[in-house]
Amino acid sequence: MNIYRYEENPLITPLDVKPFHEGFEVIGAFNGGVAKYGDETLLLLRVAEKPIPSHENEVVAPVYDAENDELILHRFDVSDPDYDFEDPRMIRRKDKLEGFSYLTSLSYIRIARSKDGHHFTLDEKPFLYPFNEYQTFGIEDARVMQLGNTYYVNFSAVSEFGVTDALVTTTDFESYEYLGNIFAPENKDVLLFPEKINGKYYALHRPSLKSIGELDIWLASSPDLKSWGDHKHLLGVRPDSYDSGRVGGGCTPIKTEQGWLILYHGATKEHRYVMGAALLDLSDPSIVLRRTHTPILEPEADYEKNGFFGDVVFACGVIQEGDMLKMYYGVADTSMAGCELKISDILHQLEVEVK
Repeated sequence: MNIYRYEENPLITPLDVKPFHEGFEVIGAFNGGVAKYGDETLLLLRVAEKPIPSHENEVVAPVYDAENDELILHRFDVSDPDYDFEDPRMIRRKDKLEGFSYLTSLSYIRIARSKDGHHFTLDEKPFLYPFNEYQTFGIEDARVMQLGNTYYVNFSAVSEFGVTDALVTTTDFESYEYLGNIFAPENKDVLLFPEKINGKYYALHRPSLKSIGELDIWLASSPDLKSWGDHKHLLGVRPDSYDSGRVGGGCTPIKTEQGWLILYHGATKEHRYVMGAALLDLSDPSIVLRRTHTPILEPEADYEKNGFFGDVVFACGVIQEGDMLKMYYGVADTSMAGCELKISDILHQLEVEVK
């Protein structure tokens, strides 16, 4: 696969982002949804900010208080016998069998803007900041789909209730209308198709199962983009492959003459994230026509291999110009990068699907 990585990569790093909260540090500016708005390329960045502790044995958890519309800081000492602090991303109660009690950072969505797609400036304030009880631990990983002059932005809302997917619309990327939670917990990696198919809207989603099953991609349909049903299993993990651990959506589906082109992330059980592709039937996207058996993009550059969570490339969206895709992707759960690749090259790499 012929891929041109931008010479300016990484395009945005945590050092480029001024913290929104006083006394915090930015530890991630990544996984940004992509939109073309006028003559600008927009990245709806997930900015993760972490409170700076007052001493070396302190761990601080920021939580949005929806009732009082304020941010609360919960402070812990690492010697507290009731909690596990081994994972720097979270704080776990030892008497809980699964999940976590708090996150050590708060994520929200902040917009980066560019005229040339290579050099970005950041808005001073968030575009999406937690605003209800389903977002008390933050807002993560926005994705953007455009219908006419309206942009549909869905994102992961994280709280003590779990991870759900919520939806807002905007026409100016300044104000928005909240349409509610569209997928119940636990669910992530939701991607909306950019047009109706046989009178229905479609979406890819990834239920995060805690009992039987794998972390696979499912397909759902809707009459109105808010009420989703007719769920069908679409793409599963494959043993001894680059996607043996989990799969999940990456970019908004791309319509081609041969079918709907799906660019998805696949991870091994050792958590190495790469990008794969699949082709779905144009009139019935539940039919998988072909699927790549080798990655189209994998961690090779230093900024992809090293960071907060290394060996990760995580595509978030594309700007299409004919056969060329300008793809923006998260790297090492830390920063944003960009590259260019051709639809024709991806279609050539797609092989006959074998489930």
